[in-house]
Amino acid sequence: MSSNPLNEIWAAICDECKKTISEVAFNCFLKDLKPVFFNDSEFTVSLNDEYKRGIVEQTYTELFKKCIKTVLGVDMDFRVIMRDEEKEILDAEQFSAGLSFEDFFTFDNFIVGSTNRFAHAASLAVAESEIPQPAYNPLVIYGPSGVGKTHLMLAIKNHMRFKYPRKNIKFIRGEDFTNQLIAALQQGKLGLGTMDDFRNIRNVDVLLIDDIHFIAGKEQTQEEFFNTFNALQQQNKQIVVTLDRPPREIKTLDDRIRSRLEGGLFADISLPDFETRVGIINKKAEQFNISLDENIVFYIAEHLKSNTRQIEGVVKKLQAYISIQGRTPSISVVQTIVRDIITDDTPEPIKIENIINEVAKTYNVSVSDILSNRRTASLALARQVAMYIAREMTDLSYKQIGESFGKDHTTVLHNVNKIENFLKDKPYQKELVDDIIKNLRAFNQTNY
Repeated sequence: MSSNPLNEIWAAICDECKKTISEVAFNCFLKDLKPVFFNDSEFTVSLNDEYKRGIVEQTYTELFKKCIKTVLGVDMDFRVIMRDEEKEILDAEQFSAGLSFEDFFTFDNFIVGSTNRFAHAASLAVAESEIPQPAYNPLVIYGPSGVGKTHLMLAIKNHMRFKYPRKNIKFIRGEDFTNQLIAALQQGKLGLGTMDDFRNIRNVDVLLIDDIHFIAGKEQTQEEFFNTFNALQQQNKQIVVTLDRPPREIKTLDDRIRSRLEGGLFADISLPDFETRVGIINKKAEQFNISLDENIVFYIAEHLKSNTRQIEGVVKKLQAYISIQGRTPSISVVQTIVRDIITDDTPEPIKIENIINEVAKTYNVSVSDILSNRRTASLALARQVAMYIAREMTDLSYKQIGESFGKDHTTVLHNVNKIENFLKDKPYQKELVDDIIKNLRAFNQTNY
């Protein structure tokens, strides 16, 4: 694989596509596609065959958009150009083809408003400091999904990488921290000794962990994070974490971790106010090289209040409309796009496999164990909790839930009732289940 990040990303996208279509179809129509560039709204590839270009656009656009979402974790438009258009396109773009998606999150393109001003100032102070300042270490940023927490984390990373190129900076998501630990432990059981590799994270200068709430309730993961935290703090290394709620509201977060976090600086971000939303819309329009009338900007800002991802989605669609129609959209067109975005932005139903995965990690068992017929006490509890949460968070019937576990509907009904009664007398287990549910909702919102 090429060392060029763009090529690496493209190879991963192609690998995802190959899971869906035949090798013959891929080699015939898609093999000659060449990645040109991507920014925070669009992935562009080129071809030198007009006939194949038409087939790719008509038949494979949605597949590529889905694969891009899988690889990069964000929604993007997919565009195919002819190879002789590459230079013109690249000259018109402000972004480099060699950058990764994370590189586009900077302090310059973060819109500051009353609801995020303190978090922005604290993040910038961290990014400017060569030596961590006690007042900002650790920095704990919390708030609901889609308000800019990850943007600030990546802005810190990108700012410090430029200003202090010798610093070893690590950005990782809480979910990935858990998954990598599990993988290291499994490999360790095979005698491969990968825990030492995993613990290299304790040697970084700056550790940025996004969505740390995902480790709550997972005893071994929390123990590893606690020891990592201590090791870095003792070396006076900078730590920044984000959460979807204050640590005190995460009941199953280890008390030692909560205490460490509470010794740092808290910066909360709430939903952007009207003025900030206007600023975000104008900034996105500038990035997408379009001009929007003030009444359109105000309409969008008045009707999209839940998160900035919806705003970006509307501006993307307006960019496409202006490009295709060659004229400024009317307010009725904007109204339709806003309605569509609100509908499109509704998270998909929670998948039962995600429920089983999260329960397995929390109870430190494997997914295969939960789906097996083994009846040890720990496995039975995890299995029953997974069935209970599936009933609470999905519209699936007892029969449909049972099919996912290889059980009949009466077994599911019995287990759900058993857990309901069990949780009444077990406050810690009730808090654990509540945190699993909150994490699943947060994960679903973030990854939709």
